[in-house]
Amino acid sequence: MSAKVGILMGSDSDLETMKKAKETLAELGVEAELRVLSAHRTPEEAGGYARDAEGKGIKVLIAGAGLAAHLAGAVVAQTTLPVIGVPLSAGTLGGLDSLLSTVQMPPGLPVATVAIGGAVNAALLAAAILATSDAALSQKLKDRRKQMREKVLAADAKVRAQEQK
Repeated sequence: MSAKVGILMGSDSDLETMKKAKETLAELGVEAELRVLSAHRTPEEAGGYARDAEGKGIKVLIAGAGLAAHLAGAVVAQTTLPVIGVPLSAGTLGGLDSLLSTVQMPPGLPVATVAIGGAVNAALLAAAILATSDAALSQKLKDRRKQMREKVLAADAKVRAQEQK
């Protein structure tokens, strides 16, 4: 099976965060590939990847970058595929600079943006997009939510039991 999600990062220093997106997708049975391509240092390669992604079977792109965080914008300028931006904390502003750079796209070039460092949520959003045409994946997402609910309810029961002592 070929990758359905392309996960890009501007630098290999972003790998620890961005590999969480690939791991989350793998848990759901979604193939993904990781690439290091910079909007500023390798603009031709980043643009070419975005232009060629659909032809390779990729359905959603995730782009993580810090500082000026132009990767998601550079990618969405080259494709009509859904692009999810992951702002990363890489400088003195704790990722706020990246968040603003990623979320402030001009009209006509949308980038869905998750929280600073939110690679797991980016993966889950990508999976939700794919699940609109994949019933099995949709069920996996529902099962994941059910497990989350059960975990919280178990924690609640434990706390309530301790409070009654």
